[in-house]
Amino acid sequence: MINNNITSKLPNVGTTIFTKMSSLANKEGAINLSQGFPNFPIDNKISDLVSKFMVKGYNQYAPMAGDIDLRQSIANQIHTNYSCNVNPDNEITITAGATQAIFTALASIINKEDEVIYFTPAYDCYAPTIELFGGVSIEIPLRSPHFSIDWEQVKCKISSKTKLIIINTPHNPTGSVLRKDDLKELEKIISQNDLYVLSDEVYEHITFDNEPHCSVLSSEILYNKSFVTFSFGKSLHVTGWKLGYCIAPPYLMKEFRKVHQFNVFSCNTPMQKAIAEYINKEHPFEQVKSLYQEKRDLFNNLLKDSSFTIVPSKGTYFQLLGYKNITNELDTEFAIRLTKEIGVASIPISVFYGDKQDDKLLRFCFAKTEETLIEAAKRLCTI
Repeated sequence: MINNNITSKLPNVGTTIFTKMSSLANKEGAINLSQGFPNFPIDNKISDLVSKFMVKGYNQYAPMAGDIDLRQSIANQIHTNYSCNVNPDNEITITAGATQAIFTALASIINKEDEVIYFTPAYDCYAPTIELFGGVSIEIPLRSPHFSIDWEQVKCKISSKTKLIIINTPHNPTGSVLRKDDLKELEKIISQNDLYVLSDEVYEHITFDNEPHCSVLSSEILYNKSFVTFSFGKSLHVTGWKLGYCIAPPYLMKEFRKVHQFNVFSCNTPMQKAIAEYINKEHPFEQVKSLYQEKRDLFNNLLKDSSFTIVPSKGTYFQLLGYKNITNELDTEFAIRLTKEIGVASIPISVFYGDKQDDKLLRFCFAKTEETLIEAAKRLCTI
C-alpha cells in the first residue's frame, strides 16, 4: 500500500474543460467546435521553411531568450502596429506558447499573499498559477451581454495587498474588446496604486467590424509596468507548435528570464528561424483579420434563424450563443447533450467563472473550414 502524504498545491483543480469536451467529441464522433484550434491546413511556405532550417542544421538549443532574428522581427512588428520601440535584446523573450509566458510572468512577480485582480469568465490558467505561487486571486465577474469592465468596481477591489491586474483583449471566451477609454482608466488605477499589469493579447490580430486592437504597448504609462503576452499559434494557425512571446520593460524582463531559464530555458529552434523569415517575407498578419471575419459572419449568418441568440463577438475566433429560448438546463449539461444528440461540441461558459455563474451561454470556435461550419450550423438549427 502506498502511503500518500502529498499535499496538493491545487486541490480543487481537475482535468480542463477543453480536454473533457474534446474527448467527448472524439468519442461521439461530433464536430469539435469546443477547443480553440483551426482545422484547416497551414501555409505550405511556413512548413517548408521549418524543413529548410532543420536541413541546414538549426537543430540544437536556441538562445535562452529566443532566436535574435525572430526577436528583431517582433520588435519591427510592434513598432509598426503600436508605435512602441522595444529592444529585442532585453525586452522580448520567446516562450513555449502564451500559457508558459503567463505562468512565467506570474511566477516572476507574485509572492505569498499578493493579490491579483482578474476578470471572469477567464482563461483557466490564471487563478491556478496565482495560487501556485502563494498569491490570492481576486475575481471580478463580467456581465452578459457586453462583458465590459466596471472600473469603479475594480477600484473597490484594490487593497494594500494588490500587486497586479490581469487583462485579456480580445477576450476569451466572450469576444469582447477593450477600448482606448478602458486603457485610460487602467492607466489611472496603475499610477495611483503602483500596480503591475499582465496583458494577455494572444488574439491581437483577430478583431472585427473595424474595431482596433488596443494594446497596452500603445501606452507608455502601462507598458512600463506590464508583461504583455502573445501567441504565434493563434496568428499563424499553428497552435500545436506552442510558440509565443512575452514583451516587458527591461527590469521586468530580467525577472521573467530568471524563471524562464529554469522552467523551459529555450524553445524550438527551426520553428523560430522559420517564423522569423516567414513574417518578414509574407506579412501574414495582414490577412488574419479578414479571414476570421469571413468565418464569423458565415457562422452567424447560418444561425440567424435558429433558436440560439447570437452574442456579438468583436474579436478572437469564438462565438457565444445563448440558449435561454431552448432550455433551462445547466450549460454544462446542455453542452454534453448537444455533443451526444446533435453532434456539435462546445464549451459551457460557467466553467470560466469562479462561482460557476450560468448565463445559458455556450462558446463555439469558428476557426474551421467552411464545410465544417456549414454542417455544424445545419445541426444546430435542428434544435
